[in-house]
Amino acid sequence: MSDLIEGYLGETVERKKSRMPAKLDYIQSATGLFLGLFMWGHMLLVSSILISKDFMYGVTKLLEASFIFDGGSPIIVSIFAFVIFVIFITHAAMGMRKLPGNFKQYQVMKSHADNMDHEDTKLWFIQAFTGFAMFFLGSIHLYIIMTNSDAIGPYASADRVWSEWMWPLYILLLLAVEFHGTIGLYRLAVKWGWFDGKDPKASRAKLKMWKKSLTYFFLILGFTTLAAYMKIGMDHADKAGERYQPTAKVIEYKINDGRVA
Repeated sequence: MSDLIEGYLGETVERKKSRMPAKLDYIQSATGLFLGLFMWGHMLLVSSILISKDFMYGVTKLLEASFIFDGGSPIIVSIFAFVIFVIFITHAAMGMRKLPGNFKQYQVMKSHADNMDHEDTKLWFIQAFTGFAMFFLGSIHLYIIMTNSDAIGPYASADRVWSEWMWPLYILLLLAVEFHGTIGLYRLAVKWGWFDGKDPKASRAKLKMWKKSLTYFFLILGFTTLAAYMKIGMDHADKAGERYQPTAKVIEYKINDGRVA
């Protein structure tokens, strides 16, 4: 009787264990999809500086809900950054489950990957390495945004990049984010078979083409945007800390002989 109970309990435990990895994989996939799409949107918003300083200023105020609060409320950006941080940490925790636990395990996995010479396996190693780097680089960036949400704008952001020497971190973060994100979204599509169609092999080849194209596009856009902030920060270095005033306000100020700030 005891053996029967013991066997039944063991079977129950095994069934619970078999479901948990699937649930964790789902959480990892869902958070990864959200962060990947957010990364693309974030890059497009940040690159608004390439259009003009006024346009970037307008985007910043829009994100601060200036259409609700007079002048915008930076705390909204802080709250949103905190939500992103929680999702980011959750995704990182789910991803760490699949990393080798020690150097010996890494050697075994690396040797196995080298022998297979499989492209998708190599992509997994790149994703794992960039994910590890992003855990530190991304946490720093999100913390800065959460605690300095009122210092986002054409001059404030450029000063942080140049005068506060954040550009080396942003270069590393840009590389890690773009490679990790596009590889991750590609592997998600393959894993869940979203675009398999009638010929999964041909679909995978197309997905790889899109992955490479998107990687190149966002890397070029990202480095162009970073260069623009560096140039603005360099030109503004002697006035670091001064906040940007949109063209309309500057004109109004001049018309009123400086009586209107």
